[in-house]
Amino acid sequence: MKKVTRKFTGLVVLTALMGMPLTYAVANETMSEVQDVVSDSWITSKVKSVFLSNTNISGLDIKVETVDGVVALSGEVPTMVERDLAIAKAQEIKGVKGVAADALKATR
Repeated sequence: MKKVTRKFTGLVVLTALMGMPLTYAVANETMSEVQDVVSDSWITSKVKSVFLSNTNISGLDIKVETVDGVVALSGEVPTMVERDLAIAKAQEIKGVKGVAADALKATR
């Protein structure tokens, strides 16, 4: 809570210095954007850690990106079974709205 208050206070000071009116809607939108970024970063980290801890997934060979809760997987894995497992594991992560895996290719 202290970090949120500090960030909000900084926003108030910045807008005052710039001579801009601060509205609740602007502050609320800014906080929402920060939460979205944190959520996407958390999802990416969680997916990557699940991949790296699973011996049946080539975690180092799969690139993971998240935008608005949608996880994009890319790279190459040895088999379709591994590709399907990676997709399934990504879908299990809390907060994931969808998984785009068109760029995740199986070499066999």
